[in-house]
Amino acid sequence: MDGHSDRVGALSWNRHILSSGGRDNIVVNHDVRIAEHKVATLSSHTQEVCGLAWSPDGLTLASGANDNKLCLWDAAASSSSRPRFELTDHQAAVKALAWSPHERNLLATGGGTADRCIKFWNTQTGSLLNSVDTGSQVCALQWNPHEKEILSSHGFARNQLC
Repeated sequence: MDGHSDRVGALSWNRHILSSGGRDNIVVNHDVRIAEHKVATLSSHTQEVCGLAWSPDGLTLASGANDNKLCLWDAAASSSSRPRFELTDHQAAVKALAWSPHERNLLATGGGTADRCIKFWNTQTGSLLNSVDTGSQVCALQWNPHEKEILSSHGFARNQLC
């Protein structure tokens, strides 16, 4: 599949749509059912897209990038669309993204070394609900599917799971 001009480092599925994010600062939505698979190119980031995650209901795509920005895109977004929200509260790259399986419109995001925070968002309103300074780079986030708890993995400086 083509669509990017540089490294592709983020992927997320939404039924038959595969979203890819790359070092070329764009997100490409591919409809894998058709030969002309590139159905949208989403441009809002100014640096490498390093995190992508579709919401469980398939209505919203979250993209995070090295520009410290979190973008929330509607599923019907076209190449001319702008994000529903551009959220700039992180102070470093936004790579870790995790949608809650328990609460609709609840997204957790993790910031890089200069940020060190896990932020919780209401994606319906774009409001920041809470921010927790973890003391180290947030590399990945995973919700427990059975309990209302989240696991975080960290890089510099603690290299741990919390």
